[in-house]
Amino acid sequence: MHSIYVQFSQKLYHRVPQAIGKIKHENIDEGRYSTAKKYLQGIEIYSEKYNIVGKIDIYDKEKCALIERKNKISNIYDGYKYQLYAQMFCLEEMGYKVKKIILHSLSDNKRYKLSLPNAEEIRNFAAVIDEIKKFDISNFNYLDNENKCNNCIYKELCH
Repeated sequence: MHSIYVQFSQKLYHRVPQAIGKIKHENIDEGRYSTAKKYLQGIEIYSEKYNIVGKIDIYDKEKCALIERKNKISNIYDGYKYQLYAQMFCLEEMGYKVKKIILHSLSDNKRYKLSLPNAEEIRNFAAVIDEIKKFDISNFNYLDNENKCNNCIYKELCH
């Protein structure tokens, strides 16, 4: 979905939360989180099995820990978990062992260690990936969910 907005200035569609997130993410994107060699930061990843690509925030090679940083975590959504699962599967296909997956809330400096996915969670993740691959914007019937929609940069596409 991000590609829909590529040709436009971010000032047109980024709301305050996205702008803050982008600023806080610059350390990762520019490899300035740490100079320690034990960290992989902001690397591109790929999974052949799921046919997905992305970038990680931080992978600690010594602790085999994958860390996803968010500006402020007030609730751990399935989307956060699926993002980490996707990154984990990509890293594992690339030969890295992942023993821990962690969400880090930057605003309050809290860490949330998540469990690695069990068989049911992997099936649910795979089902979501399959649904995303079948997505057709021309047949999209949005559900107006005020809690989700208010801070979504794609809100205008639905209305």
